[in-house]
Amino acid sequence: MSRRSTLFLVIHALALLAWLPALISAHMIEVPAGKKECFFEDLHVHDKMTVTYQVGEGGHLDIDFWLTDPAGKVLGKHIRQSTGDLAVTADNDGRYEYCFSNQMSAIADKMVSFNVHGVIYVSGDDVVAPVEREIRALAAGLTSVKDEQEYIVVRERTHRNTAESTNSRVKWWSILQAIVLFAVVGWQIYYLKSFFEVKRVI
Repeated sequence: MSRRSTLFLVIHALALLAWLPALISAHMIEVPAGKKECFFEDLHVHDKMTVTYQVGEGGHLDIDFWLTDPAGKVLGKHIRQSTGDLAVTADNDGRYEYCFSNQMSAIADKMVSFNVHGVIYVSGDDVVAPVEREIRALAAGLTSVKDEQEYIVVRERTHRNTAESTNSRVKWWSILQAIVLFAVVGWQIYYLKSFFEVKRVI
């Protein structure tokens, strides 16, 4: 391989990495009780898209999720899940819509963190240069690591909120026990004291 070809491949690989942030996005949304939030991505034939999500706060930490193609056909659906992912390959050009629904809840709002990442189809993929193939594999690995880190962050926040709530309940329960204990001790002292009082009949 000539030096010129090698330079071209390196430049092409760097350009692919430069476009990578545009293909990966992270969001945190609040889905009110009884409502749904929908988003869309415009894809071309053979483009790939993956949506991963995690419910961080609210209710039983569950959400309904589905993804539809431009014709309105449901490509995937999750019911009352706290976390999940869905990958699709576009069969048609058009707008692909995905929704998070909290319509099953009448009270609790839900906080949902989700990522959308995709791969733009390039014709002649079978003859992709080894350098570019490695770059694509590296990009896919980085995306996976990023999704896992965000999942860990959301779970840590959920566990911290649970621990803080438990600590608060234990504190107030301890205070209530102390008040009841002092009240019972005071009543016992008063009751026992009445046995030793001298009653005189005038």
